[in-house]
Amino acid sequence: MTQSGAGPRGEQGPGGPRAGAELRRTLGAGDAVVIGLGSMIGAGIFAALGPAARAAGSGLLLGLAVAAVVAYCNAMSSARLAAMYPASGGTYVYGRERLGDFWGYLAGWSFIVGKTASCAAMALTVGAYVWPGQAHAVAVGAVFALTAVNYGGVQKSAWLTRVIVAVVLAVLASVMVVCLGSGASDAGRLDVGLSGGVLQAAGLLFFAFAGYARIATLGEEVRDPARTIPRAIPLALGIALVVYAGVAVAVLSVLGSGGLGHAAAPLADAARAAGAPGLVPVVRVGAAVAALGSLLALILGVSRTTLAMARDGHLPGALAAVHPRFQVPHRAELAVGAVVAVLAATVDVRGAIGFSSFGVLAYYAVANSSAWTLSSAPASRVVPVVGLVGCVVLAFALPGVSVVVGAAVLAVGAAAYGVRKWAAGR
Repeated sequence: MTQSGAGPRGEQGPGGPRAGAELRRTLGAGDAVVIGLGSMIGAGIFAALGPAARAAGSGLLLGLAVAAVVAYCNAMSSARLAAMYPASGGTYVYGRERLGDFWGYLAGWSFIVGKTASCAAMALTVGAYVWPGQAHAVAVGAVFALTAVNYGGVQKSAWLTRVIVAVVLAVLASVMVVCLGSGASDAGRLDVGLSGGVLQAAGLLFFAFAGYARIATLGEEVRDPARTIPRAIPLALGIALVVYAGVAVAVLSVLGSGGLGHAAAPLADAARAAGAPGLVPVVRVGAAVAALGSLLALILGVSRTTLAMARDGHLPGALAAVHPRFQVPHRAELAVGAVVAVLAATVDVRGAIGFSSFGVLAYYAVANSSAWTLSSAPASRVVPVVGLVGCVVLAFALPGVSVVVGAAVLAVGAAAYGVRKWAAGR
C-alpha cells in the first residue's frame, strides 16, 4: 500500500497487496458520490416500499426515519474508518485492523455472501422489467455485460453510473410531480403512526440505503481518501434520503399505506392511480435502469472485498491479481460475475432481500464496533454505539426465515475460518 494507516499488512505479508498489485487512485469526490448514489438509488426504491408498507402500515415513514438514522450512524463510522484505512475491502479491512483477523473475516464473509445474493436479485429485477417471459436469460446477459464494463476499469464504471443515476432521478422526479400534483392526491392519507412492524420495515428499507459502503470498499481507488471519503459518504446518503422521503410521501399521498402495501409495482401503480398511465412504461424503464445501476455498483463492491480477502489468504490467492493495463481485480470480478450469473440463471432470489439485509447489518455491526475503538472519548463513541445497537435490533426484527438463514450462513463462515486456522496450526 502506498498510504500510511493501512495497518501492519499494508506494505507486505499475506494481508497486503503484492508488489505492483496496488490499484490506481483515479476517482474524485464527484465520482465517489455518484457511485454511492448509484448503489443506493437503485431498484430498492421501486420494490421495497410495498413490503415495508405491508410490515409497518401507517408507520412506513417512521420506519424510513429509523432506517435513515441507523444508516447515518453506519455511514459516519465507515467514513472515519475509511479515512484511516483507505484500502479495498471496506469493513473487512477495518475489522481486521481494529478488532482482529476473525472479525474482519466475518465482516468480509457477510458482505460477499449477502451482496452476491443482492447481485442476483438485481439482475432478475432487470429481467422482470425488460422481458418478464425471459427474465433469467436477460438477467444473465445483464451480469455478463456489466462484468465486462467493470473489467474495463473503474472510470468506465463511474461514467456509466453517472448516466444511470441521472435517468433514475429523472424518473423518480416525474413520479413525485405527477402524484403530488394530481387530483387523486390526498394529504390526509399521509397517516403516520406506530405499529408492530416499524422495525421490520426499517430493516427492509435499510437494504436500499446500504450502498454507501461502495465508496469505502473502493477506498484504494479514490484520490485523497482522507478528505474525499468522509465528505462523499454523508453527502450521498443525504441525497438518497431526500429522494426516498419525497417518493414515499408522493406514493402514499395517492395510494395510502393500505394500497401501497398491496401494490405489486408501487411506483407504476401510483402513476396509474394519479391519472398518468403514459408514465407507467417510463417507470418500468426507470426500474430496469435502476436495477442495472445497483448491479454495476454491487459487482464493484463484492469484487474489491474478494480482492482484499484473497490478499490475506482467506480466499484463493489467484483472486488477488490486478490487471496490468486496466488496474482492476480482474480475476475477482470474473469470479463474482460467474457466480452471480449461475444464481441468476437458476434461482429466484428476489425473496432473499431479508437475508441480504441480515448479512449487511452484520457487516455494519463490525464497522461500528471497529469505529468504537478509534477514540476513548465518550462523545466520539455515541455514533458507533447507536449504529451497533441499531444494526442488531434491525437484524433480528427481520422476518424469521431471514434471521435463521442469515445466522446459519454466518456460522458456516465462522466454522470455515476455524477449520482453516486449525489446519494451518498443524
